Parts: sequence; C-alpha cells; structure tokens
Amino acid sequence: MIETRGLTLTPIGTLHTPWRAVADCPRNGRQPDPAPICTAHVLPAFQDGLRSLEGFSHLILLYWLDQAKSAEMVFIPPFDPTPRGVFATRAPWRPNPIGLSVVAFEGFQALGVLAVRYLDCLDGTTLLDIKPYLPTTDTEPTATMGWLDPHATRRKG
Repeated sequence: MIETRGLTLTPIGTLHTPWRAVADCPRNGRQPDPAPICTAHVLPAFQDGLRSLEGFSHLILLYWLDQAKSAEMVFIPPFDPTPRGVFATRAPWRPNPIGLSVVAFEGFQALGVLAVRYLDCLDGTTLLDIKPYLPTTDTEPTATMGWLDPHATRRKG
C-alpha cells in the first residue's frame, strides 16, 4: 500500500524499462524512436483482472512517480521561455505524482507480464492501474493543445 495524506493506493505491479535514472528517461513515451519493449509485471493477486485483455492494441497505464522532484506550480518548460502552470503541462513534478501513458500492447511475455511500448518512467516504477485504450472514447479528433500547439511534434503512423 502507498499511503499519503490519508489516501491509500494499492500497487498492482511494477514497470520495467531501460531507464535507471531520471536524467535517462525520455521526455515522453514517443521518444526514443524506435520505442523499446518494456514490461508491466502484475502481482499475482491482480492477475485475474488481466482476463480478456488480448485483442486490445493499446492500454492506459497509471503509475506512481516516486522519484519526481517536489511539485512546482509554475515553472519554465525546457523548450518554451514563458512560465507555465503545472496543470497546463505534462511535467512529472505534480502535487500527486501520477504518471499516465498510452502504450502499445504487444501481448503477454509470461503469466502476469505484459509487453508494452511507449513508457517514459524509471525501471521499477510502481504500477497503479491498467485500462484498455478505447479510440471511440479516448480520442478527441478536434482537441487543441493550447500554448503547446506551436511546439507539437507529429507522431508517425
């Protein structure tokens, strides 16, 4: 259990990536290209919850960024000279350091071990939840990116 300020979270597993230090982590899961295979190891108590996951091409993973620096409400992003509020960014230093990645699900490597691409967290990061990515619900084709629009990088295929 992770307990913080009266809130209890139950870890369901551990994420394994090539990155051992915060400085080594990519800025987002779409870097580097090609994205390496990472794994999500789900604890035995939660493995029944993986039933029917086959057939989903993408998943949403939620995880605890326990090594993120203390929350900053306003900071200057590394690629933009204007101070921005943390809630207008995807920065990891948040009041609740919860990470979220939409990952490509490459299938099961073993019982309770999911192979995924596009993670951007440290090796050993605590996994909090897994949800199927649903393009009919999770995609907003007309969404805009506010101040980030001029900095947008377009994803390949």
